[in-house]
Amino acid sequence: MTHLSDIEIANSVTPRPIEDIAASVGLKPEQLFRYGHHIAKVDLASLPKEASKPGKLVLVTAITPTPAGEGKTTTSVGLADALTLIGKKAAIALREPSLGPVFGVKGGAAGGGYAQVIPMEDINLHFTGDFHAIGAANNLLAAMLDNHIHHGNALGIDSRRITWKRVVDMNDRQLRHIVNGLQGKINGVPREDGYDITVASEIMAVLCLSTSLSDLKERLARIIVAYTFDGRPVTAADLKAEGAMATLLKNAINPNLVQTLEGTPAFVHGGPFANIAHGCNSVLATKLALRQADYVVTEAGFGADLGAEKFLDIKCRLADLEPDAVVLVATIRALKMHGGVPKTDLGPENVEAVKAGLPNLDKHLATIQEAFGLPVVVAINKFPTDTEAELEAVYQACKARGVDVSISDVWGQGGAGGRDLAEKVVALTEAAKDFRYIYDLGDSIQDKITKIVQKVYGGAGISLTPAAKRELKELEDLGFGQLPICMAKTQYSFSDNASLIGAPKDFTVTIKKLKVSAGAGFIVALTGDIMTMPGLPKSPAAERIDIDADGKVTGLF
Repeated sequence: MTHLSDIEIANSVTPRPIEDIAASVGLKPEQLFRYGHHIAKVDLASLPKEASKPGKLVLVTAITPTPAGEGKTTTSVGLADALTLIGKKAAIALREPSLGPVFGVKGGAAGGGYAQVIPMEDINLHFTGDFHAIGAANNLLAAMLDNHIHHGNALGIDSRRITWKRVVDMNDRQLRHIVNGLQGKINGVPREDGYDITVASEIMAVLCLSTSLSDLKERLARIIVAYTFDGRPVTAADLKAEGAMATLLKNAINPNLVQTLEGTPAFVHGGPFANIAHGCNSVLATKLALRQADYVVTEAGFGADLGAEKFLDIKCRLADLEPDAVVLVATIRALKMHGGVPKTDLGPENVEAVKAGLPNLDKHLATIQEAFGLPVVVAINKFPTDTEAELEAVYQACKARGVDVSISDVWGQGGAGGRDLAEKVVALTEAAKDFRYIYDLGDSIQDKITKIVQKVYGGAGISLTPAAKRELKELEDLGFGQLPICMAKTQYSFSDNASLIGAPKDFTVTIKKLKVSAGAGFIVALTGDIMTMPGLPKSPAAERIDIDADGKVTGLF
């Protein structure tokens, strides 16, 4: 049997006019800015001030990622289609893909198989230009910073303590560390510098946490770009940059509306780095979806220890959101990898390896149920190699915890393959919950990080490097001690050691660096060498992407 590629499946479906998709969730044509026939932005300024009772919010997260894959976005899209299929007014809220991974290793990020958002080639490429606008605003601030220094440096900026980098939405390792301002005084002040990928820009996080255009401008003004010779922070407001930056983002702040293969409305907006930032789509898109639909499916980056924790402790706290149910995605293949099986041997039945990998699933379930107090269902993303004995091992482990399990085949069947999951999610949204955060904002910075490590990761505690201790004191002295924590660590382990798979215990997490994202409104705790400018692999996906004379794109996946 020949399997169609994701883009072939996407191209086999004729999308509905975007006005029809909008109408299905109560949006009028005059509330849309159209980008062709199948993409639109929703004009937030045109919406009535009084909102109806918000819908139910369903968070899709996953076990700790492995090279075998979990299918979180595919499950999210398929679940939204399945909810529509069983008669619910549903929508989905997702992140926008970055060009870097599209042309690098990962390929597209619009779901897969028969659970995709379309038009996938546009979503995976320039889309509505949001990322370009964010890059322009970021680089305008960088240009104004260096221009200020060039013209006399009235603020007394220490060029050795400039924290703001330029960005480009591409994996380009050559730009990680550069020296600029060379060739004489007319070309600026020479200094070391570097580039980040656009999704790692604080402006991306700012856009995704803003609740209005005025809130966006206020957050932009608070961004710290450098420190003076006497240690004072220098902000975008000090450089008088926030007005121009907000102007560049005036359209980007409006959420994007597209559709799934089955015509379910999809609000795809924003995409902050899931390590250095909080890894969720925009607050505005999520709230718009909740305003217009009865059930909204959203997802957070990486596993529940990173993605769900940040979604709940940062996004939900700042935006006054509260999930009604959580879906934890797992695959038998990934559980085998956590049980010690190499990627090359995942096909044959191995019940013992599944059992050995189950502690990872169980720890994530404990975090969701006990630490956050939320109801959860496990979705097994189906693969043809899964056997009944392997699935039974998962059923029994979840039964012991009082958690339901659903086999999801949305990749192969679309919404029909997620009907059972949808019905269980609907029932779960009516279940009792006792939602709470991992820490209080009034806790010290050190206590907040310790609580995350102990309650979410299962570690014994933390260790601060001498540099991190100095930074902690400086941040508290500057008045940032009340901010939430954004943990930056490997996604491949509960610990800060990527090789510790499964569910390690009694480990210590080393905090190497602490920095404030004052505009976004959180403190980043770095536990290792987090890459903010990826590189392309030896054989990048870009080599296989092409377009023919009729404009038909191939090679996206």
